[in-house]
Amino acid sequence: MHGEQMAEEFPVVGLDDDAREAVELLASRRLPGLIVTQAGGSPCCVLPASQVVRFLVPSYVQDDPSLARVIDESLADRVADKLTGLTVRKMLPDEPREIPVVNHDDTILEIAAVMARLRSPLVVVVRDRRIIGAVTASRLLELAVTPH
Repeated sequence: MHGEQMAEEFPVVGLDDDAREAVELLASRRLPGLIVTQAGGSPCCVLPASQVVRFLVPSYVQDDPSLARVIDESLADRVADKLTGLTVRKMLPDEPREIPVVNHDDTILEIAAVMARLRSPLVVVVRDRRIIGAVTASRLLELAVTPH
C-alpha cells in the first residue's frame, strides 16, 4: 500500500490564518494536528495539537505543574483568550522543524519511519509538490494491524 491509497482528506490552514479559528477546527474535529501551508499552498509544517496546548499553558505552569492547582478557575477558563488576534504563525515553535512530508508512492514502512523519526502525529502526502491528504498515526496503525 502506498501513501496515495492511505491518505485521507485533511484540513489545511495558512500561516496567517486566525489562530482561534484554527484551534476551533482542531478541537471540533478532534484532530491530532493541522497541516500549515505557506502563501503558495505548499506545506510549511504540521502544527500538532500538543504544541497548541503548550502554547496555551503559561510557561510558569509548564515549569511547575503544581501551580495549576492554585490558579483561579475563572483565569483557567480564559486561557483560550490568549488566541485572540493571533495568527497560526504565532503558535508554531520558535525553532523550525523538518516538515513531515512523504511522497504519494511511499510505502507504509517509509511513512511510519518518517512519522517515528519526526515524532509527528501525521504526515503530509504530496504528489508533484501538491498536497493530496494526510496519514495520521491512528490511520497508519489501523492499516498496519488490519489483515490484507
